[in-house]
Amino acid sequence: MLEILRLSTTQPDFRECLERLTTWNAEHEQRVESVVRDILADVRRQGDAALLRYTEKFDRLRSASVAELELPRDRLRDAFEALPAEQREALEFAAGRIRRYAEHQRVEAFEYQEEDGTMLGQKVEPLDRVGLYVPGGKAAYPSSVLMNALPAVVAGVPEIIMVVPAPEGQLEPMVLAAAWLGGVTRVFTVGGAQAVAALAYGTETIPAVDKIVGPGNAYVAEAKRRVFGTVGIDMIAGPSEILVVCDGQTDAEWIAMDLFSQAEHDEDAQAILVSPDPLYLDEVQSAMERMLPGMERSDIIRESLKRRGALICVRDLVEAEDVVNHVAPEHLELSVAEPEKMAARIRHAGAIFMGRYTAEVLGDYCAGPDHVLPTSRTARFASPLGVYDFQKRSSLIRCSEAGAATLGRQASLLARAEGLTAHARSAEYRVEAADGD
Repeated sequence: MLEILRLSTTQPDFRECLERLTTWNAEHEQRVESVVRDILADVRRQGDAALLRYTEKFDRLRSASVAELELPRDRLRDAFEALPAEQREALEFAAGRIRRYAEHQRVEAFEYQEEDGTMLGQKVEPLDRVGLYVPGGKAAYPSSVLMNALPAVVAGVPEIIMVVPAPEGQLEPMVLAAAWLGGVTRVFTVGGAQAVAALAYGTETIPAVDKIVGPGNAYVAEAKRRVFGTVGIDMIAGPSEILVVCDGQTDAEWIAMDLFSQAEHDEDAQAILVSPDPLYLDEVQSAMERMLPGMERSDIIRESLKRRGALICVRDLVEAEDVVNHVAPEHLELSVAEPEKMAARIRHAGAIFMGRYTAEVLGDYCAGPDHVLPTSRTARFASPLGVYDFQKRSSLIRCSEAGAATLGRQASLLARAEGLTAHARSAEYRVEAADGD
């Protein structure tokens, strides 16, 4: 029997139950925090020596120098060319769509001139160097390499440093192939918190970067949290999430498998179905019970649904929208008759998949939009990874003599109100000069 929470918006404690269900406490064990703190300090102080020591300890990979842990570009190209034709074509297909979507995200520079000749504008520049963390060993995600690297390439970032652990020298060829296709410039076979430290602080061999992106385990996440401020980071991601809204007219097995697709990530992943039809919820649960034994990761799926899954009955689809906006899910499927109209009323979601034929998995791999999305209700204020994350903006201000006088008078009043006399005098010098003319 599949254990999964059943909720209804008619029950008096629904909001409290929903809050408990969707609250993710990313509380790091004291041991994780202590280990990460020590690793960051060691790499910052000792550079390559500490990196080599931790790589041997955690990945059982011994090397005489960090330079030996850098993969030549030819190896990335060879990995791509050695792939079976179908895999190679699938990567190229996904990369093409991701790149085309990213092209539309470029933030453009602008300038405009006011009547007195003052010019205001915005200058846009790419980051100089970005670090990309990629999980290694069995947890190999070539799609994540493309999703993290290609927006940076489109933004114009000239150097992308990828770090990937290679336990006992083990590397996934598709990850290397994706690095080649995604425009990664350098690859080092180091991982864990020590790799994050190397990217953040730099070592004798690995240059410091301006921003670190990419997924990782609890140690990597804690390391990213701690180095934020020294470098930028993409986000601190929680477990994967999907919320499906269905009017009861989609094949129940389709929806069951969509829920499985997120639940199979790990035991903390979250899969929620919201529907105004209680009989349909029963039908989907029956489909899940029927299909679960045949899934390769059935134990993980079962535990995930037990811990954090839910089937929620709402009064109508309008109420379903309220539930969605409260949950602010990472992935939202609108499996309803008029998904565009519903999507227009959704304020908080990482990615919205509209219609019965739009499975969330398509966004994971090749639809085009980035699959690096805000989790744990952070879609209330955060956005998917994109080109804009790899660009920075500078304001442009050039005052004419008349503009300096106009702005200076007001700036002086405001500065003196704040008790900042030097601010005021700085503006007043220009005012006096303009008035003297």
